Amino acid sequence: MSLSGEQDAAPQEDCPFCQIVLEKAPCYKLYEDEYTLAFLDIAGDAEGHTLVIPKTHVENLLDCGEETALQVAGTVRLLTEHFVKHCGYDGVDLLGANGKSAGQSVGHLHIHLIPRREGDGLQAWPKLGRSLTPLEQVQRRLALTPPAAPEQTAERKEGS
Repeated sequence: MSLSGEQDAAPQEDCPFCQIVLEKAPCYKLYEDEYTLAFLDIAGDAEGHTLVIPKTHVENLLDCGEETALQVAGTVRLLTEHFVKHCGYDGVDLLGANGKSAGQSVGHLHIHLIPRREGDGLQAWPKLGRSLTPLEQVQRRLALTPPAAPEQTAERKEGS
């Protein structure tokens, strides 16, 4: 069971990250706890390029429970602090793709940590064209508002 009480997905035989978790495939492990694993990316874009994954098989953030997401975030924070305070890096890029259209290449939730040094010449953030949509329109479409409490919903219906 996951931390949130949800049923964990069984490891997928065709998932390379599940194979690493099950120790059926090798990795250069940097950190492991009960819920997460961090290892060097074998096709890393820079020295120290690290992947942080949950040990349970979830495809992306939409598939994982809040507790799993918090565990992954905690490991990301722990390693980021370690890289900066103890390994000689000045900062860390955090990158994640959620779904194929976003460029997710492996169907197992993972966050990339790319340690950075001042003047290293890396361009981790893509140069994108500016959106032409007015920000007010984008805000109306994307803003997350808290759900109404049941009594507020009932009051609105009665008052309509």
